[in-house]
Formats: sequence, structure tokens, C-alpha cells
Amino acid sequence: MDRKNSSGSKRDVAVTFRFLHVVFCLCLFVGFGECLEAGWEQADEILGRIKAPRFPKRDFSIIAYGAFADNERDCTEAFRKAISAAHEAGGGRVVVPPGSFVTGPIHLKSNVNLYVSDGAIVNFFVDPNRYIPVVYTRFEGIECMNYSPLVYAYEQENIAITGKGILDGRANDENWWPWKRTQGGDVKMLQSQGQKGVPVGRRLFGAGRQLRPNMIQPYKCSNVLIEGVTIKNSPMWHINPVLSTNVIVRNVRVIGHGPNNDGCNPESSRDVLIEGCYFDTGDDCIAIKAGRNNDGRRVNTPSENIIIRHCQMRDGHGGVVIGSETSGGTRNVFAENCTMDSPNLDRALRIKTNSVRGGVIENIYLRNITIGQVAEAVLKVNFLYGEGDAGDFLPTVRNINMENVTSRKSRYALSITGYERSPITGIHLTNCTFDNVERTNVLVGAKDLTLRNVKINGQLQQ
Repeated sequence: MDRKNSSGSKRDVAVTFRFLHVVFCLCLFVGFGECLEAGWEQADEILGRIKAPRFPKRDFSIIAYGAFADNERDCTEAFRKAISAAHEAGGGRVVVPPGSFVTGPIHLKSNVNLYVSDGAIVNFFVDPNRYIPVVYTRFEGIECMNYSPLVYAYEQENIAITGKGILDGRANDENWWPWKRTQGGDVKMLQSQGQKGVPVGRRLFGAGRQLRPNMIQPYKCSNVLIEGVTIKNSPMWHINPVLSTNVIVRNVRVIGHGPNNDGCNPESSRDVLIEGCYFDTGDDCIAIKAGRNNDGRRVNTPSENIIIRHCQMRDGHGGVVIGSETSGGTRNVFAENCTMDSPNLDRALRIKTNSVRGGVIENIYLRNITIGQVAEAVLKVNFLYGEGDAGDFLPTVRNINMENVTSRKSRYALSITGYERSPITGIHLTNCTFDNVERTNVLVGAKDLTLRNVKINGQLQQ
């Protein structure tokens, strides 16, 4: 990590400790209700810092740079030329007009807004060879040189993808997705390289390998906006800001039921707003990541200050999820006014880690969440995910707050499995109602559980 990031991290740690001290004092002197209010006041401060980028009123149509709306001819070069022209002119919109276009990877540059018009469809090639040369990226929380994401930006600022059109990765059971079953050797190779500290430039994947790229990935970027578009059928995760700051994902629809088709995964990123979005996915709807194992500890950058509101979660493994790549830590996550409802949605709030991945997860707030049904648990915390209890890096989970959360059907209300030597602490539920719960709570390795006006199957909990 460079000196700038290191100093920033130290400032962030100091700010977080000051915040925790204030919260602790408030809890001692004025009670838990006021403590909750103090937490949500921090959400207002975070929102005050998050600003959408602005762009000069200049348009660069991809048609003018050689694109054809016939869904046959390769438009990759037209996208590249239009983006370069807009960037060199000082910024503007690169306009995709109505029609169907086929392209390889799109690399955004500073001050460029990729505007996908209503009626426009950007279809991506499914040939992996279109996505080389390799770029600096992450695969499941470990840095490497791999196939380019379908839309990618590296160390850029003021970038956007907007409009009401469609970005379709066209992944399916005939391409990309079957790699889930055959990628094991490459995944183990990367994990070994990360564990041994092999320089990232020597972690070469891409051609001949089977690590699937993510669909949209701003990497080390600032001032990012993704708004209005529909994003479908990624090879892997759909939206994945990594090591980025001031990110807005607003009013997007994410639909994809392939393996690891997560909806939006902010990773080691700061000041992130996800609002008004619809998720119907084959994996987690929103999953907050922070790097994996030794490589995540090397980068040592948490995900923090993340606001989620007014979102709808349909199918998926979890609605709001933290993990399983948790090694850099996660803090200050606020989710409110969301709806979650599907027999194919497994959990509402899910935290997954283990003693190999470790990490500190703290200050998680949910309020006004309406759940129709989930297949497993409303709240699930699991310290035995993946590798289980097989490492030396004890995870820490503390200060989880749920207020005005209602569920009409689930197997469990709470399913919490921690370690007795590193218990999950400070779980607080207020004014919550869970109906049609099939089984009693699982509470292993948990302490300081507070229930205030919480009902399960009509019974007030003590």
C-alpha cells in the first residue's frame, strides 16, 4: 500500500475509534435508543460527503466513431475512440443511441459518462480472448492480472454509466458460467500466490485460465456514478467498485442467475451509496467485500461508510451481506427502507467469515426493512463459512443493530454461530416482528444480545 493510502488508513482508524467512543459514552449515559440515533446521525454525515460527478455538456455518439447498431459488427474500436475523444476534450457523454451493439471490453477514462440511451442494448462478446490483454484486477478478493472486466476503469476520476438502456454480458450455461465447475486449479493457484506474497504483476491469468471477469469494475477510482441502466448476465459479479471512493449506484436493475452472479459488491471502498436498485440474482444481492486472507491483509483497506436504501431484493443468497472476503474489515454500514421477498432469497442480513479470513466487522445498522419471506434466517452470522475454524486470524463482529425489521416467514429469526474465544458481541434488536418462524434461534458464541419489543410468532422475547 502506498504512503498516501497508509496515512489515509491511519486517519480513518482514528475517526472510527472516536466514533466508537462517542457511541459507547452515549450508550452508558443516555441509553440504547439514543445510541441508535447517534449511529444514524453518522449516516447523514456520510451522505453529505457523497456527490455525483458532473460532466461538460458535450456528446460523442459512438455512431460517429464507427459503431453499427446491427448487433453483428464489432463496435469495440468505436467505443474506444469515442471515449478517448471525450476524455481528450475535457469530458462529456459518450452516447449509445437506440439499437443493439456488440462489443468487447469498454475502458472508461476520467470525466467520461457512458450514456446508454433508452432502447439501446450493449451486448458483450462471450469469447474470453476478447478480454485480453490482462489488466490489474481482483478475483474473489485477491489481486491479480486477469481478463479485463467488461466495463473497466483503473485510477480514473469522475466517471459514470447512465441512461435507461441495457448492458448485457450474455453469459449463460454455454459460456463463462461453466467455468465455475472447472476453475478449481486456477483458483487454488491464485490463492497460493496471494498467501506467499507473489508480486501482483507475476500473478498472470487470462488466456488459457478460467478466472471469470466481473462485469463493471472501477478500480482505484473516485467519483463514480452508475445510474438508471439495466445490467444483466455477468460472467461473475455484476457491479464491483474496488478501492474506490465516492461511489453512487442508483436506480439500476441487476438481473443474472448464474454462479457467483452477485448484484453489487463494494470492495475495500469508502463512501458508497446504493439506492433505489432492484436485484434478482444467482448469489448475494449486495455483498460488501474487503480482500481475502494474506492478500487482503497486505492491501489492508476496509470497506466503510456504505449507505443502502430504498432497494428491492428478490432472488439471491442474501439481501445485505458482508463477506466472505473480510480480511480488510468492514465498518459503518447503514441499510434502510428496503424490501426483501422471495422463496429463493436465503437470508436478509448475512455476515460470513472464518479464522482464515478474519477481519473486524462493526457498526452495522438496519432499520425499516420489510421481509416477505426468506428461506433460512433473517439475521445469519457464521464464523464457520468456507475454510471454517482453521486459521490464526480470529474474526471480530460487534455492534449489529436492527430496528423496525419485520418478516412474514423464515426458518429462523436469528442464526448466529461465532467462537466462544471470540464471541459475536452487541447484537441489538428493537421493535422487530418475525412471524411464521419454523425453528428456535441458533445462538452459539454470542454475547450481549439485546431484545427490545421483539416478537417471534407473536411471543414477546426476553
